[in-house]
Amino acid sequence: MIKFLLFSLSFSHVFSIVASQALPSYSGRNGEWQLLHESVGISAMHMQLLHNNKVIIFDRTDFGPSNLSLPNGICRVDSSDTILQTDCTAHSILYDIVTNGFRPLMIQTDTWCSSGAVLPNGTLVQTGGYNDGDRNIRSFTPCSDDEYCNWIEFPQSLIQRRWYASNQVLPDGRIIIVGGRRQFNYEFYPSSWNGVIFLDFLVETNDQGLENNLYPFLHLLPDGNLFIFANTRSILFDYNQNMVLKEFPKIPGDDPRNYPSSGSSVLLPLDENDAIIEPEIMVCGGAPRDSFIQAMQGNFIRAISTCGRLKVSVPNPSWTMEDMPMARVMGDMILLPTGDVLIINGAELGTAGWELGRGPVTRPIIYRPSDDVSNWRFSVMSPSPRPRMYHSSAILLTDGRILVSGSNPHVYYNFTNVEYPTDLSMESFSPPYLSPEYDPIRPRILSADEKMGYGGKLFWLSFQVQAYLTANVLTVTIVAPSFATHSFSMNQRMVLLKIAGVTDIAPSTYNLVVAGPSTAEIAPPGYYMLFVVHAHVPSYGRWVKIG
Repeated sequence: MIKFLLFSLSFSHVFSIVASQALPSYSGRNGEWQLLHESVGISAMHMQLLHNNKVIIFDRTDFGPSNLSLPNGICRVDSSDTILQTDCTAHSILYDIVTNGFRPLMIQTDTWCSSGAVLPNGTLVQTGGYNDGDRNIRSFTPCSDDEYCNWIEFPQSLIQRRWYASNQVLPDGRIIIVGGRRQFNYEFYPSSWNGVIFLDFLVETNDQGLENNLYPFLHLLPDGNLFIFANTRSILFDYNQNMVLKEFPKIPGDDPRNYPSSGSSVLLPLDENDAIIEPEIMVCGGAPRDSFIQAMQGNFIRAISTCGRLKVSVPNPSWTMEDMPMARVMGDMILLPTGDVLIINGAELGTAGWELGRGPVTRPIIYRPSDDVSNWRFSVMSPSPRPRMYHSSAILLTDGRILVSGSNPHVYYNFTNVEYPTDLSMESFSPPYLSPEYDPIRPRILSADEKMGYGGKLFWLSFQVQAYLTANVLTVTIVAPSFATHSFSMNQRMVLLKIAGVTDIAPSTYNLVVAGPSTAEIAPPGYYMLFVVHAHVPSYGRWVKIG
């Protein structure tokens, strides 16, 4: 064990660094919450970070007016709206993470419980919703600060209605759209020649009257096939041939993990340094099978407290189960720049749905997947003062913070005489790695190429760090920004890139050469956040376009 003495202006700390393991530990450092806005006018049912450091946030449109007016007297006129045919309020905003400002955006038809993904060119494609919006596609293309960009709507552009569906960006830049309420099929954007394709698996995993397979968990694997998890079951799926290649064992416990028994899932980081990349899926939380019916009768059952990990490429895959520090339903799982997993938001009792959750879980937890299984891999963080229940969401930002907003477990906005009022606030959670005590070992990216190619093509960047330790605790990660809704972050993935060399070029300044991702199956084309991580402390992210 080698010890390094690190100094700052006001204090000094001694960190013990084991060459094979990135530290420091989170012990005693539990993160920090900051209120950004008391109200942004809408509840954040859906969120997506864009490559210009703006965040698209939107709710549904069929509950009446929001608390934010559209600009310049603009009104939405929709004769099909079930509540308010002329609506002069916004149901979407564009939030600027640099200035902390936001402005209203215009959505024409209902986006309730929809899905989305970002194209390789950076345009957000949102799919489906409810009522007159259930077969519509909407797009939002980022623009510079002096341009007024807004949603563009394409009516009836989906072949089938998509309500509670999931999306995944594919290696060729297309988007696959899977499932939805009473939709046991999938389709592509742009539409393919074979249109809508039936998928038996979605019928088989549908609990009669309960569903428990909406918002299926989709993960693109390094072999180009799709991992699909619904209810308690999962498959390896070749979407090009419409063929189930393998069915994996059921997750132990026989309790559903998908909406409305809403757990969450991530594809754990893919490491290009491994001779053979072994993808691993993690699923956490959810609700017992009869929770929805019981909650409708006023009996709120304790949520699921287990997580399961599944290595999908080994000859005989099996789930490895672990217990979280607390039960959680409606939680969001977010990959941090360090490769750790943050689990945030949700409830301890009940299930997803109007008025069906109780016991808000306000403490996030951080899970370290790389720690030895004999260690306790979970760390409990500081609590938020605000419950984040049904229809809340959370995403990773380029500066390493987590943006958290929304919570509306009611049919309409309701702020009084209810146990959990509609919450229109916005806050951020700063994980422990953002604590000032780690500033001496925090890298700062000075310059970087704007584009990264496939096939291991070399990529250059330079960074500064006050107290450089050793290359053994240096990693470079790329993170795809996710579309977050209903406890699932669609298209979320992280890749650890292979470092080709580190060169000292000036005091505390270094050149770093890394190899780009080997294939588009490992990192589909598009914009990614790039982080330099030093002794488990990340830099602020830089945007890089891959492909």
